[in-house]
Parts: sequence; C-alpha cells; structure tokens
Amino acid sequence: MKRPVVQGCCLWISGYVLAIYTELPWLTWMTSALLLAALVILYALRLPGRQTLGALLLVVIAYGYYQGTDQRNITSLPLAQQQQISPDGSEATLLGRFASPVTIDGDRASFTLEAESVRFHDNTAFPLGGESVQVSLRLMEQAQQTIASGWRRGDALTLTGTLRSPSPARNFGGFDYRRYLRLHHTHWLLSAKGVDQAQVQPAAAHFSVVQMLRWNDELRAALSRCMDVIFPASQAGFMKSMLIGLTDDLDPERFQQFSQLGLTHILAISGLNIAVFLGVCIWILRRFKVAKESYLLICMGLLPFYVLVTGASPSIVRAGLMSMIALYAARRGGMKEVLHILAVAAWAMLVWDPYFLLDVSFQLSFLVTLGLILGVQRVTVLLTPYLTSPTLRNTLAITLVSQSVSFPVSIYYFNQFSLLSWIANAVLVPVISMIVFPAGLVALTIGLIYIPLGQRIGLLISWLNQAIFWITDQLQQIPHLTMIWPSPSMAWICFYYGFLVMIYLLWQRSYLHSKDKIPIILEVSTRRSTQGMPIKLSLLLAISGFLILLWMGYSPNRFQRTGLVQFIDVGQGDAILIRTPYGRHLLIDGGGTLTFHKAGDDWKIRKDPYEVGRKLLVPLLKKRGIQRLDLLVLTHEDADHSGGLQAVIEQIPVKQFLFNGTFKESSSMTTFFSTLVQKDVPLLPAQVDDWIDIDPVTKLQVIYPLETNPTMIEVVKEQNARSVVFLLEMQGTRWLFTGDMEKESEAAVLDYLRDHPALVGSSNSAARIISSNNKIDVLKVAHHGSKTSTTSEWLTYWKPAVAVISVGAMNTYGHPSPEITDRLVNENVAIYRTDRMGEVQMEVRNSGIFTRMKLWK
Repeated sequence: MKRPVVQGCCLWISGYVLAIYTELPWLTWMTSALLLAALVILYALRLPGRQTLGALLLVVIAYGYYQGTDQRNITSLPLAQQQQISPDGSEATLLGRFASPVTIDGDRASFTLEAESVRFHDNTAFPLGGESVQVSLRLMEQAQQTIASGWRRGDALTLTGTLRSPSPARNFGGFDYRRYLRLHHTHWLLSAKGVDQAQVQPAAAHFSVVQMLRWNDELRAALSRCMDVIFPASQAGFMKSMLIGLTDDLDPERFQQFSQLGLTHILAISGLNIAVFLGVCIWILRRFKVAKESYLLICMGLLPFYVLVTGASPSIVRAGLMSMIALYAARRGGMKEVLHILAVAAWAMLVWDPYFLLDVSFQLSFLVTLGLILGVQRVTVLLTPYLTSPTLRNTLAITLVSQSVSFPVSIYYFNQFSLLSWIANAVLVPVISMIVFPAGLVALTIGLIYIPLGQRIGLLISWLNQAIFWITDQLQQIPHLTMIWPSPSMAWICFYYGFLVMIYLLWQRSYLHSKDKIPIILEVSTRRSTQGMPIKLSLLLAISGFLILLWMGYSPNRFQRTGLVQFIDVGQGDAILIRTPYGRHLLIDGGGTLTFHKAGDDWKIRKDPYEVGRKLLVPLLKKRGIQRLDLLVLTHEDADHSGGLQAVIEQIPVKQFLFNGTFKESSSMTTFFSTLVQKDVPLLPAQVDDWIDIDPVTKLQVIYPLETNPTMIEVVKEQNARSVVFLLEMQGTRWLFTGDMEKESEAAVLDYLRDHPALVGSSNSAARIISSNNKIDVLKVAHHGSKTSTTSEWLTYWKPAVAVISVGAMNTYGHPSPEITDRLVNENVAIYRTDRMGEVQMEVRNSGIFTRMKLWK
C-alpha cells in the first residue's frame, strides 16, 4: 500500500465525518476496540482482501471512537437535578480549582473552574468529578480587580452564584454558545457578583502538571508585561498576538481590518512562528559548534515549551508536532516525506481530541499546509513559462495555493473575501514574517535582559508596523472590494475542491503538451485527451464550470421567488430583515446593547464589550449573504433599535436610509449619521406619501409620523412617540411595522386613516379609491409588548391574523405585558415571541405565509 499512514489518516477522518452527520447508537468505544482487534488479526494473518476490508474496518473504528467520545461528553449532574434548574438559573455553590488563568476585562473576571462538587440552595449536593464550568464574575469595585488578578491556576475555590445551562443559538445560522462550550467539554455557566462570593485557598507548591501550567501562565504574563514596556501601547497588543498568542489586548478594529483583508493568519500562532523559532535556535546552537544530532535533540526538547508559551492553539500544536516528527526523522534518517509527517500530526491530534476536526483553526491549518505541500512546487512549474523570476514564481505559487485551498473554509466561517487579499498577502506576509516577527523575538529576548536596548529595537519595529498599518488602512478604504459570501453547503465545498483538482490536472496536461511554447489556456489544442476531447477545450469547460459554481455560491437565492421576513432575536430590541421575492433586502432597526455608566465608572469599561451589531447582527447578515441593503429603516433612535446599526453601515453597503426625520443628541448617533454622510447614503425623512415600489410585487407605505419637514432635522429626546410606522405589501400579504409607537400615536394614526380611508387600501390603483378593508396578515407589536401601546382600538381597526413580539429573554422590564398578550389572545391573534421562540421567520409563498421558529419554550 502506497503511503499507508496518509491513507489511514484520510480513512480515520472519513469515519469522523460520517459520525458527525449520522448516528448509529450501537457503535461505541467497545465496538471500536473489538473491530480494532479484528483489524490487527486480519493483517497479522495476511488474509486475502485485507486492504479493502481493513480500510472499511478503519472507517467504522473511527466512527465508533468519535461517537463513543461524544456519548461520554455529558455532565455529571443527575438528570433529575438538571430538570430542576430553571432557564434563569439556580443558586448554587461550587467547590473546585481554577483550571485556567483569570482574565479581567473592566468589571468582569472570567475563568474556567474544575468543579469537584456542587451544592444547591436546598442543601442537596452532588459530585462533579472535576467537570469544567465557565465562570463569569462581576466585579463590584475597582479594588476587586487587584484581588481577582491574584488568583492562579490550581488555587482551591468555593464560589456561590447562579448556575445555568449555556444558551443555544437563538437565530438560524447564529453562533451556538452551548455547542461551542460542549466541544470544549463544558456544560454549565456560573455567574456571580463580587469577590466576596469567592473563598480562595492558594495551592501548595509541589511539582505537578498543574504547577507546570501555573508556571507557564506566570511566564506568559511576565512576557506580556515586558512587551507592554518594549513596544508602544498602540502596538503592544498586535505584537503579543503575533509573538505569544495573547489576544486580550489586540485592538478589535485592527483585528476586523486584518480579517477583511484575509490577514488574520498573521495574528495567529502557526507554522511560521515555529519555523522562525527553530531557525533562531539552530543558528545559535551552530554558532556554538553544537553537533547536528545534539542541536536537533535540543530543539525537540524546546518545542513543547514553546508551544505552551504561545498558547497551544490547534494550529501551533499541529506545527509543533510536525516539527518534532521532522526533527526526529532528520536525526534518525527516517520518514523524510512531509506528507507523512502531516498525517501523523493530524492523526495524533484527532485521537487525542476528536473535536479538533470541528475547529476552524485546525481545519485551516491542515488544509493550507496540505495545499502547500502538494501544490506549491507543481504550480511553480506550471508558472515557469509565464514568469522568469524564481522569487516571483514562488511567491505567486504560495499565494495562489494558500488562497485557493483556504477559500471555501474561510467563507463558510467568516463569510467575506477581499479581492485585495491576494495582494495584501503577497506584499505584507513576507515583510511581517521575515522582518517584524524575527525582530520582535529579538526585541523581546533582549528586553528580558536589558529593557532600554529592547525598547530601541521595539521603536524601530514600531516604525515598520506603522507603515504596515498605513497600507492596510489604505487598502481597506478602497470601496467595493470586499465580497460577502453566504455560508456554502458541504456539497458546494466538495464540488469546489473537485473543480480545483480537475483544473490543475488539465492545466498540467496542457503544459506538458506545450513545453516548447507558452501555453495559451483558451486556445483549443489539436492534440486530444484520452477521452477524445481537446485538452484545452476540457480546461476551458472546467474553468467555466468552476466560475458558474462560484456564481451560484455567491448568490444562491438569485432565482428564488418567495419573500422572507426574519424577526431576528437581538435580545431586548428590534431587528427585522426582509428579503423580497425579487432579491431586494430591507433591514428595519438593528438592536443594540444598553449600557449604564455613572461618573467614576471608567474602570468598568471593557476593552472588547459585547455589541449586538458587531457580534451578532453583522455576522448573521453576512452568513445569509446580504451583500447590500436596498433600504435601511431606523424607526427611532433609542439604543435598543439603533445601537447595532453602526457596525452594519460600516461593513455592508446601504443604498438608502429611511428615518423619522429627527435627531437624538448622543455621541453614538452623531457618529452614525456622520458615517452615513461619508458613505454618501441618501437620507430619507419618513413622511406619509404614496406607495414606494421596492420590487414588482413589494411596496411600502409610511403612515406615521404624520408631519415631517424634510428640509429641517428636529432634535427630539423622547423618540418612541416619533417612531416610523409603515405598511408593507408583499406578494399579496400585508404587514404592519410599528417601532415603539405609543397609545397617543396609535390614536393619531387611526384618526388620520379614518379621514383618508383609501390611504391604507390595496396598492392596486383601482382598489385604493373604494377599498376600506384594513385587515393585515402580520402585526409587529409595538414597544416589545409594553402596555403603553397596542390598544383594543388599534387591534380592532387592523384585525391582524398574527402578531410578532420582539423581546429579550429574561428582560428586566416585564415585557411583554400580560395585559397585551391577553388582549391579543382575546382577539384571536396568533402570537410569536422571540424571547420564547428565538428568531421567527415567515416565508411568503403563492399559497400563503409559512412560519418557522428557532426555539420553542
């Protein structure tokens, strides 16, 4: 068998993939152990057909191993007790040890607790056997930051707080925190207030694995403090991320910029760091005349230490394992093929933790490395007729291969691709990898010995970093070059790689047939392939098919003729995304995160706070392939409706902006309107007027505010009463969107409509004059179901069939009001609530409206 290790690894991964997408309960660890014994006997007896049967057995063994691991990934808490824990959580006291360093960000300390037992308020107690629990501790005073920062991994801890299950994804395609924590073998969250709820006992100093990890934490913290001194404050976080994998101080905006340009791999510790580290070590050892066998052995011993210091992410573990195997092979003169080394590293990691296969860092790291191993040399040869410079050929080949191989995985997880990514990687990666990173290591090493000299080197690096940041700033400002891609299906990804391989093979055959001249790809060769079709015509067809595949992946809903109204769960706020039957996109409001800070509370401000627009709404819009918003509607400027829109307009093009014609004085709204003006987005003050055509079967009609002066913006502090209210008619259905309007606004609208009965009739010109049928299909209930609106008169006038209440789970306002829900029930209106059901999607087809909900409680 050729390359048995590589083939075995591929079969093992195939078994895992089958286990992820199917379920056979009878396949467990025990079954896998028995089949493994059968596999050994099969090869020991050298039975005929052993290769085919062995391959099948290996896939089934991997299936059982993954499924057995997954079945055992459950909490130790008894099921009966789990059912008693309410969705809001239950008071509990955990006894255990710190299993991670304590991260402090503003008024929050977070860490992982290795819990030995749990005791509930009724004094019932259960052992947990060292189960991981994610802890979030709210700090009540600034002095508590110092106390919490003194806690260390391994210290004993007794902590009282609220124990609850992690929240699942509340939106279709949204981030699933519960699944994320489960893949890290964590099933519970504990939230507590104040360090007085914690009793900490420092761990006794004795040699152990925990003590080694504790020393490693202290070393990483010391290196972090050293870099704070060596590098300018604006660049320290950037250098920490690159050199030792600490991302806590990395500027979120800088990370977003690098992400949009496809440069995030620079900020992730990976094979590049290992290569530079080994290069420096080998260079130093060779200067001291150390023998080859000795310095290879020394480097093998240093690698695990370096992997730990840099955070032990999947990418650095992969690179570390590959390097250790390669060093061992070089020392012993065996297994020199890089592909085998990659397969051994992947197999070892997947046996250690099968969930690595689902980690984006693992996937990108191994895919890109595999692509570089298999593709760079071959592509370099094929580029020979076009480029005479070896350096340029190699650089272009590396960029082509790495970008092409990583593209489908990148858009699946990050949903964006910059057309400048190729240039940015080709220009900046060599500079950063060859100069900034090695120089940073030197500055850090020297700074540990003599700070002033390290600072001088750090100053030189900072000038180069400033030039790099200036280049990325300029590249990011070039409009229309960042493409937003919806997350593709697994079938699309498989076809992508299939076309990629096909194009390479045909290109290679075309090259071999045309060595004596520069091959012109679009030329139809007179030579024919073994199938009888001209090779270059085959290549042309393959490229055409590949381009069609990309076009389908970029806009999969291009020919879909159904409307979709999506009431996104953004917590206590509104965000409604509408896709019309002809592919227009409207966004109504953007949610927002309410923050309350008093004078002297600056210490509570977090470096990377949760912000609905950046963390939830924009990723969701990108995942759904929203490349442009044809109309953005802000019903009013309260934070729970407007807060998330700043991130939206920064990252997604907006064609028009409709608002209530007022301005609420605040720094956030000033920034918001300034950004709209800078981007030349037309500002449309809402006013009662004729129907606005969105597409051939979708129209919009503003019915409130009743009076708006489009030439003058009025400053209004209380915004609810000025909410934009409008009707939407789409493919024969009628929808009413109400913002946070109040009773007085409802009464004013009803009085106006009774005087203008044709205004809200059908948008059909003949029917508008005579129709007084005001019935609507769907009502978006105003103000999250507050009793300040949705009067009986309002419901009687509109006669809605369905009502949707956008409201946050466990909100402190008591929304929705029982008075309102009872009123809706009495009017025979079906109620959908985002707090209980998560996102609510309503699809408009010719046969009616079809509804689906993400959750149901």
